[in-house]
Amino acid sequence: MPNLILLALLAAFPPLSTDMYLPAIPTLQSLWGITYATANLSMVLFMGVFSIFLLIHGPLSDRFGRKPVLIGGLIVFILASFGCALSPSIGFLIAARCLQAAGAAAAASLALALSKDLYEGSQRQKILAYIGVIMALAPMLAPTIGGLMLKFASWRWIFIVQVALALVGLYGVLRLKEPVTTFTRGGFLAVAGRYRLVLRNLPFTVLATGFALMSLPHFAFIGGSADMYINELGLSEQAFGIYFGANAVGFMLGSFLCTRMVGTYKPLNMLYTTFAFLFASTLLMFILGGRTPLTLALPMFCMSLSVGFSRPISNSMILDQVDTDVGAASGILTFEIFFVAALSMQLISMGWPHKPMVLGVLGVFGTLIPLAALLAVRKRCRFN
Repeated sequence: MPNLILLALLAAFPPLSTDMYLPAIPTLQSLWGITYATANLSMVLFMGVFSIFLLIHGPLSDRFGRKPVLIGGLIVFILASFGCALSPSIGFLIAARCLQAAGAAAAASLALALSKDLYEGSQRQKILAYIGVIMALAPMLAPTIGGLMLKFASWRWIFIVQVALALVGLYGVLRLKEPVTTFTRGGFLAVAGRYRLVLRNLPFTVLATGFALMSLPHFAFIGGSADMYINELGLSEQAFGIYFGANAVGFMLGSFLCTRMVGTYKPLNMLYTTFAFLFASTLLMFILGGRTPLTLALPMFCMSLSVGFSRPISNSMILDQVDTDVGAASGILTFEIFFVAALSMQLISMGWPHKPMVLGVLGVFGTLIPLAALLAVRKRCRFN
């Protein structure tokens, strides 16, 4: 299996594990006579366990190798997916989903580590950009696949499809040559202590935190889009799907443009241009006001394009700052992105009188903070 396909599949495990399952939640409410809040615990707890295990798999892969951790994680995911498919109750399903999350975190956290192991410089940036294109497609296609399962088969087949995808990933990992040749040493405390060493790397820590915050408006829009388009602007669910899909297309287009430009232009110049474009998109949100579907969709399309364009470059630059403990660094980087996602989704869910303006404010922070972080440590950074 080509490494690009394997990395893309591993990186896509979070949306495949969550978005594919979303259409089944109302069905489970009716089937088991439970509230939406109870059914949604299978999503909430999944994300909680997933985030915790992102920080566990990374240093374990530095200690024992990428392949053993990935194989173990995928086997756990496969067994847990079978458990989800056979669930007789919501309690059993929630428990199986938590195990699913523990396994999925291995794939998500080590996809970045493998990109550092296998590729360098502009080639790594291009690979990460291609992965970004696929990552944008996954949230668009996963609910459709889940909906088809519900239309033509049982909700349980959603998890059987996830088993099939995980088996493909497991095959790719088994064929992969172990990329780690130098392993960390020590027991559990020593493995956990690797995070302290990584976090003492100032350029890595500053850049990882700063660029994670660049996604604030992007994730806030995902968390508040249904409320803004349906409740505030009065769109139907079908029309909402079209406008939401346009945002995903913006992210995908940004990643695709990145694949065309890396190797031709300097990464720093590309990032500075992205900051300018993101800030202009933010101003456009303030000017247009987001009071119609189009005046909300247009600036958000531009914001998401900026995030999709910048993430392969910034992730590659951040990983350039570490030579050892790459697994731990990858875990931190992935965890911070998901933490910012949770933070921004919580912020947008508060009772703001006009949420598009909140997106504009988050866009300002998402531009200035990573720019300040880059300028603060630029002289201490390594650029490959």
